[in-house]
Amino acid sequence: MSETLHHIFRNTAPFVSFCTMAVMSAMPIDAFADIDIKGRVFSESDSTALAGATCRLFAGTVPLTTTQTADDGSFSLTSKDGSSLTLLIENVGYTSSDISLEGVKKSIDLGTIYLSDAKDLQELVVTADGRRESRGKTIVIPSATDVKASSDALSLLRKLQLDELEINPVNRSMSVMGASVVILIDGIPSTQDDVNALNPSDISKVEYSRFVPARYADKGAGGFINIFLKKRNDGGSVYAWGRGCPTTGFVDGNVRGSYHQGASQFTLSYNPSWRSYNKVYDYSESSLIGDDFRVDLSSTAKSPFYYLSNPLNLRYIFKPEESLIFSATFNTTIFNDSRSSDSDTHDSLLGDYNSSSKTSSKRFTPSLDLYLRKDFNSKSSLELEVLGTLSSTDYRHTMTENLSDGRDETYITDTDSKRRSLISEISYVHSFSDLTELSAGYQNTVSGNDNRYLATGYKATLTENNNYVYLQLSQQAGPVYLRFASGAKLFWMRNDLNNRHFIKNLSSLLASWKIDPTWTLTYRFNYSPSIPSLASLTDYPQQTSLYLISNGNPDLKVSDSFYNTLSLNMRKGIWTGSVNFRHGYTHNPVYSDVSYLGDGKFMSNSRNFNSQVEYDSWISVGVNGLAKMFGGNVTLEYVRYEAKGEAWRKNLDTFGASVSLWWTKGPFTISYWRKFPGKSQWGTSVSKDENGDALDFQYKPDKHWTFDIGWYYMFCKKGTQYPSWNYSTVNPSYRFRNIENNANMICLSISYQADFGSLFRTARRGLNNRDTGSSFLSQ
Repeated sequence: MSETLHHIFRNTAPFVSFCTMAVMSAMPIDAFADIDIKGRVFSESDSTALAGATCRLFAGTVPLTTTQTADDGSFSLTSKDGSSLTLLIENVGYTSSDISLEGVKKSIDLGTIYLSDAKDLQELVVTADGRRESRGKTIVIPSATDVKASSDALSLLRKLQLDELEINPVNRSMSVMGASVVILIDGIPSTQDDVNALNPSDISKVEYSRFVPARYADKGAGGFINIFLKKRNDGGSVYAWGRGCPTTGFVDGNVRGSYHQGASQFTLSYNPSWRSYNKVYDYSESSLIGDDFRVDLSSTAKSPFYYLSNPLNLRYIFKPEESLIFSATFNTTIFNDSRSSDSDTHDSLLGDYNSSSKTSSKRFTPSLDLYLRKDFNSKSSLELEVLGTLSSTDYRHTMTENLSDGRDETYITDTDSKRRSLISEISYVHSFSDLTELSAGYQNTVSGNDNRYLATGYKATLTENNNYVYLQLSQQAGPVYLRFASGAKLFWMRNDLNNRHFIKNLSSLLASWKIDPTWTLTYRFNYSPSIPSLASLTDYPQQTSLYLISNGNPDLKVSDSFYNTLSLNMRKGIWTGSVNFRHGYTHNPVYSDVSYLGDGKFMSNSRNFNSQVEYDSWISVGVNGLAKMFGGNVTLEYVRYEAKGEAWRKNLDTFGASVSLWWTKGPFTISYWRKFPGKSQWGTSVSKDENGDALDFQYKPDKHWTFDIGWYYMFCKKGTQYPSWNYSTVNPSYRFRNIENNANMICLSISYQADFGSLFRTARRGLNNRDTGSSFLSQ
């Protein structure tokens, strides 16, 4: 039988082939051409582009191809079969959309497709698909659940569980290992105030790295974060947030408005912060020990303080095409600060007496930041930035000691300061391929500082010329990513009495191995010098108390720091985790020390000591989406410090931890944050970071309003606490400050957000019969 079939097929095959060719030649030429299906996916509620939405194309029930939308919501799929196609679009937090494409014979643009908000968010399954490790960075697309459960941008960032990024919801700040963070928003240099003014629903993606690129290595930061905002069409948005405590002088606020028209975008934000604390208490014990002199001091003081900060930001962005962007940002901050202290002191030589001090400062800091980026093609781009700042500070300090013998000793250190600075930068990036990238740049800072000491009339003029040139090479080799950077810092400083020149190197190395989709191993090396400031080099003694004289030190040396870090990161479903080890060594570190001058007088100034060593290890475990509504993160840390001077050694072992938890169901979110601070040591000084915890209850009835009640520093009668010790052989001391105004604080906050369409044109109707004149921010 099989032989017969074989014989028939062999004899008829030429005929079948001929017929097939004839039929094909008679068909239209595009019958078998690829069919391109493209469009854009937007949110129906606020008309923002949905990045990362999944688009699946089916032929009947057979899946053909899958893609995800880009940052601007666009997608493109290709098929050879157009007879019976179905497009399925899905995104977390939105209802899915099925589009029938029956009988499609040529490429089609579906225009804008709108997804509606899901009605019951507690039924959503939150996965970790929006999180990945790439080229030494963690890239996260916030889920709709996390956005809905966040009243401000910082609470959203806390839920993203970025390694070693510490978010303090009370102080509204973020840091990495106690250091600052380089902040970009849509690639444009920004500040903490800019982040605090963001609406969490405007954030589309976050890129974070513990490795600071060479371009920003001169800033001494501990981490790098780039926050991308959703793209918008013509229109605007308004976001307002306020927080206050009925029983304490504690008020924070944000007001942010933006408007986009054509290629232009305008943003205005105002972020005031006010504190008026009268329950601030200080206790101290100290000794001053000289060759033939010793005095023991102890004091208790009430030290109320007040401040008002008024940062105002106006930004204009012009983007006529995708390859060109220009921004102009005007920042100004008016800051007023007032502090006083009334203390009772016991002096082992002079007996008991009263001391009082008053300190005030007024600061005005306007600046203009101009930024330009030009992409020449897909492989090379150039960035230019110029930042000019004018600042003035009026500082007033009076210290009076009413001694037991009837004498009154008064010490005045009033200073008026003016600073002018211009920072210029050029940066060039070229990609040789998808695997290799080279960047290079140059930064220059020129500044002048005038400090006038009113008590004596002395005026110190300080000038600096700081140059930094760098080169950075990145290479992807299979699952391994390598980045090496090196630069030269050339620093010239001068004041009336001193001239200092420095030429130092800055270098860093990153090696990241993506073992598999779950595990990533990363090694980081960083060398950076710390150059003393002109103020610390200025030789101008000022008496600040009965026994102490304060001065600069023109003989300070540069400190050199070397850090090696090894990290193992894990991502598996809804779980994330990391294990980290770091070794740090600093040669010639600088600390504040006291020496005996003779005749009962002591000098306090900055000095170098031999070395500072740190052994740091920490582990972090996080989960997001457990039981569809629960998330949390726990970090445990152990640090050993070893400091060595000429005639002393000081070691310290310390533990610290932090925990962050949140639970979301429908419009309600409950979150808890607590920090268990460890100690830190530098030279002979040991301190403990402030304690902190916060329990928040949030209610979000609709897309516009959010109401929040928070309980801070729970069950803590002393409020925030700041203990410190100094083991100096000349000036051993213990100090403790507590701010009882913060104890058991109940804070109320409210936020409102709204979008509106274009003011200058009528609404247009798209192919899907939707209004496209809504509020969109365009990058």
